[in-house]
Amino acid sequence: MKNAPKARVATAWLDGCSGCHMSLLDVDELLLALAGKITLVFGPLVDAQQFPEGVDVALVEGAVSSQDDLKLAQTIRARSKFVIALGDCAVTSNVPSMRNAIPPQRLLERVYVAGAGAQPGVPTDGVPKLLRAATPLHEAIKVDLHVPGCPPPAAAIAYVLTELLEGRKPDLTAGAVKFG
Repeated sequence: MKNAPKARVATAWLDGCSGCHMSLLDVDELLLALAGKITLVFGPLVDAQQFPEGVDVALVEGAVSSQDDLKLAQTIRARSKFVIALGDCAVTSNVPSMRNAIPPQRLLERVYVAGAGAQPGVPTDGVPKLLRAATPLHEAIKVDLHVPGCPPPAAAIAYVLTELLEGRKPDLTAGAVKFG
């Protein structure tokens, strides 16, 4: 009997703190069960440099704050069947949006010129251009599921992944599932 093909799963980290990825790792022993059902094809824990084609599930952490974030988000949407906004930064733009009241050039000058102890100057080489505002993921691309939390509880992530791998869309409405 032939085994079912493994689901191609990707994770991405936009403008955020990596707390959602830490929460993903906190699913503990479920990671062993998932290893038999998924292939992790992109993310901070994978060597892949380019987001691949044919991704079944993409978990995206962080707000869209730069041109690079926007381009990656658009690529993720184009190449993924199911996109999850993972955590409050992706869902609402949370902490990254605290900069939205300050024009990007003024913010950069404050940090890299006024706040510099040595070699003041706004870096340009290899630094992505900031967007006017940090925005939630769904303002940049279509999102199929929002998993809130800062970070989302590991139980919520485990529930979402388990449901998707069983072919069901997770129900995260109030009272539908209890975490913790």
